[in-house]
Amino acid sequence: MNGENEIQKAYESILGHDFEKAIEWFEKAIAEEPNNAAYHHKLSITFTRSNKLNKAVEHASKAIELEPDNEAFRFHLQVLHARERVEEARKLLSTPTEHAERAIFLLKEAIVLDPLAIEAYLILGEAFALRNDFTRAYQTVMEAVRLEPVNEVAKRQAALYQLKMK
Repeated sequence: MNGENEIQKAYESILGHDFEKAIEWFEKAIAEEPNNAAYHHKLSITFTRSNKLNKAVEHASKAIELEPDNEAFRFHLQVLHARERVEEARKLLSTPTEHAERAIFLLKEAIVLDPLAIEAYLILGEAFALRNDFTRAYQTVMEAVRLEPVNEVAKRQAALYQLKMK
């Protein structure tokens, strides 16, 4: 038995923008072939698109467990770990607490894990601004602008922090 038919149905669901149905089909494929690392990887990507980060990490980890030398699987899990850190930092910064230092640490880790995580740079800039460290806020957000020059949020934040530096 194999899950290729289920995988095809999952892709059809994705093309129809029905990610929940795609998840069901990927899960059926995994039930057919539980040790197929590629199926776990594909399901992880679909969970990521559906903002189900915990499930995405679970299946990405399983894919690596089954195929430890697969660099694409490793990179995907690394990006997911970066997203976890960004989410944790966002939560820390959303309440008036003294956890800004922990949030900054998490965001720096996220950037190491995924140097293209624009959101991490933007939130890190906000964290520096909350400490009135507008020079570092500006420098951090300018890195986001360098990586994604059309990002209007990054450009607005950079302009704001540049004004506050004066």
